[in-house]
Amino acid sequence: MSYDMKKFTLFDKGIKLVLKPSDLDEFDDDPDVLRAELSCGHVTDPQTLTDCCRVQLDDGRTEFRCPLCEEEWPYDEVRKLAKLTIQEQLSFEEKLGMNTVKKIVDFRECPGCGTLTERMSVSSLCVQCSVCTAKNRKTFEFCWQCVREWKGPAPRADRCGNVGCIISDQELLRDCPLVTLPSVGNVQCPAIRACPTCGVLIELGSERCKIMTCPNCNKEFCFVCLKPVHECLKTATDFTPCSVGVAPRQLISGLATFPNLW
Repeated sequence: MSYDMKKFTLFDKGIKLVLKPSDLDEFDDDPDVLRAELSCGHVTDPQTLTDCCRVQLDDGRTEFRCPLCEEEWPYDEVRKLAKLTIQEQLSFEEKLGMNTVKKIVDFRECPGCGTLTERMSVSSLCVQCSVCTAKNRKTFEFCWQCVREWKGPAPRADRCGNVGCIISDQELLRDCPLVTLPSVGNVQCPAIRACPTCGVLIELGSERCKIMTCPNCNKEFCFVCLKPVHECLKTATDFTPCSVGVAPRQLISGLATFPNLW
């Protein structure tokens, strides 16, 4: 995806296109490609901008910020420079609205059914989902902190019994930088992932291979799409992008992104 100088000149006088390498992707340095200079002064191409903003939405953000200088990007600027399609605009705006509601009212999505659930007591992390409880005819509780099915005694205010249920792990998953995998078509993904089986945090090694073996449980999974290796390699290889794309940042420390795949 690239920019058309004439098209933007006609309709968006404030947009500045430059022949400079991207600041957000170290491998995007073709000197003959037009890129946009954002309001913060950094340079990017539309696809990198789209991916960067999508990660922020998946992180629960209610605004877009430059990962290099933390200056806010207005949505109208993102919409134009990322060249969002109508469908992408609707998806972005719906996610922005949902993130705003969650922040104001303090909701979480139940890991069992996806229903937005409100915590009634701030003194306990154990929350019951009425929808799952009624559907399964047995009490279903999940942890407000790691957003996985509750394990261990309750009530409890610090953590549940799931591996990795600590705030510092969640912050690492949320704030770690993106890395590029040259051996997999220069795809970008978070540098730190939680094993989808046991929840242990794993940092991508210098070899940057997308297939990872968890040092804790020895399960193999794809660091890009987070699927078990046998699922990922049905439609891709070790050196080609995953057919389902890059899995979003895990907002929890554990396997809620792809539960029950093993």
